[in-house]
Amino acid sequence: MLTPGRRAAFESAVSANFNDLYRFAYWLSRNRWHAEDVLQESLLRAWRGWAGVREERAVRAWFFTIVRREFYRMRPQFPQGEPQADAIDPAFETDPASSIDMANALRGLADDSREALLMQVLGGFTCAEISAAIGASEGAVMARLTRARQAMRGRLERADLKLARQA
Repeated sequence: MLTPGRRAAFESAVSANFNDLYRFAYWLSRNRWHAEDVLQESLLRAWRGWAGVREERAVRAWFFTIVRREFYRMRPQFPQGEPQADAIDPAFETDPASSIDMANALRGLADDSREALLMQVLGGFTCAEISAAIGASEGAVMARLTRARQAMRGRLERADLKLARQA
């Protein structure tokens, strides 16, 4: 059983990381409903394991790792098919025009490249931390990040050109 102080620490840690964890789950699953399921199960697992957390500074990485593992554990349960096109990541809701381009560019990435990019951008993790979390070498992580950035840049430039031609 957790003390009231540990419970408050858990609630504070979840509050501080919730939006980024949701975005990570969303972009892994590419479906709002699946992301909510993944996040709910992840936070339940985190709650069960919270008593064993010793280093508060590692909590963010721990949460991201739980979300990642929970997504891959639950993935076979999700119906196959096209990702949900009408759900927009809350991070992009302030600028709907660019949100569609960004969402399409992210959706177009290979799963492993998207995952590494999201861990770096949303989680703020280093290549070494991403490497440890996903079980790949640092070189492989760097290659995934490079491919992801190049693909995103290319897709966004094409979207800008398309908009310029339409104007």
